[in-house]
Amino acid sequence: MPFPAAERYACTVMDWSRQVPLDGLHVQRDVSYGPHRLQRYDVIAPAQVRDAPVVVVWHGGGWTNGYRQYNHFMAPILTRMGCVMISPSYRLVDQARLPAAFTDSMDLLAHLASHVHAYGGDAQAMFLSGHSAGGHLAALATLRGPDSRRGETPQGRIRACLPISGIMDLQHPAPPAGSLEERVYTRVLERPELDAVLSPICWAAGNRVPFSLWVGEHDSERVRRSNTRLHELLALQPGGSELHVMPGRDHFETHLSLRDPQHPWYTRLARCIGEYR
Repeated sequence: MPFPAAERYACTVMDWSRQVPLDGLHVQRDVSYGPHRLQRYDVIAPAQVRDAPVVVVWHGGGWTNGYRQYNHFMAPILTRMGCVMISPSYRLVDQARLPAAFTDSMDLLAHLASHVHAYGGDAQAMFLSGHSAGGHLAALATLRGPDSRRGETPQGRIRACLPISGIMDLQHPAPPAGSLEERVYTRVLERPELDAVLSPICWAAGNRVPFSLWVGEHDSERVRRSNTRLHELLALQPGGSELHVMPGRDHFETHLSLRDPQHPWYTRLARCIGEYR
């Protein structure tokens, strides 16, 4: 997407997050799950809740930028649903290239498995999401959880994955010069050969976690294509899959539209929680 659109999106979500009413909620900021300054997360939870569903939402920004506060505007809606919201940061590529953000995501989930009860969350009821690069991390953490040697997070703890405009395939045989696809190879990946290993689309086989994939009608071609292909693969697995195309929405509007508490994404999340409970 054009840089001005990304900048407008960032300004909007940061403004919204600064205006979020947090009175009466349990808020804990800058909690550490690792030694790096970006290995931190914020917790926003209903007061005095116990054994609540845990919704982890990773921020977007093309793995190069972004803040965990991008997601705070969702907190009032999620807490009214009785959920504990976790909004993490992770190492960006100027600090360490992929797979660093993925290993951070797995380390976060392993940490939450032992610590989320302190915030009233149920470590056996995690629901993962994120926007754009954050959607990629949510999907990859779900699908590669059993494969990971770092995060001791049994796949059974993750009850559903609901990524928004996630980038599900990093592979490109001949990315055009100056394109976002080329940037994955020149700026994002530690080594070009990791493009398949770090693509959720390559890890669908045997998946048992329900997926609900969300994209915009006017999302980027890469996002629409990779989500459609991932959906077709996941639909053949035990966990199943749904693909939701948001009419008239572009890559950033898919996330911005979640300011509406009546958005069908929240309805689907509530159904996932109800199916687990």
